[in-house]
Amino acid sequence: MTNDRTRPDLDDTTVEGLGKLSEALETVDQARGLLYGFHQLTGKADLLLQDAVALLREAGQTTLADDLDRDLVGRNVVADRWTFQIVEDYDANYWTAFRALDERARNELAGGDRHVYEARMKQRERTGGHPRHEAGPALAD
Repeated sequence: MTNDRTRPDLDDTTVEGLGKLSEALETVDQARGLLYGFHQLTGKADLLLQDAVALLREAGQTTLADDLDRDLVGRNVVADRWTFQIVEDYDANYWTAFRALDERARNELAGGDRHVYEARMKQRERTGGHPRHEAGPALAD
């Protein structure tokens, strides 16, 4: 890994490509977060449903309570899967592969440096010598 995160040894197109790959991974990470939110909300809904079933049964609404219990409580949300299985499949088959290939690209092309595109952008856009515009770690002041 070089000390200069702007990687002057790399051509602009390679840096731009690495930047787009990084942006794509960040988008996948956001999607993964939404998927975990979906997982947690669906689980919460199932627990609330179970409370509703118990209350309806207590109120004497046994036919409806039985139907809800049988048809919805513990139901698969997609073919043969609960949400934890969807999350696990996403992680194992997409997210992990995406991260590994992003790391490979960074290692092969930029000595493992992350955010080279952003480092160059920071150097272009900051005001040298101005307070709160310092270069920071691994960037030339």
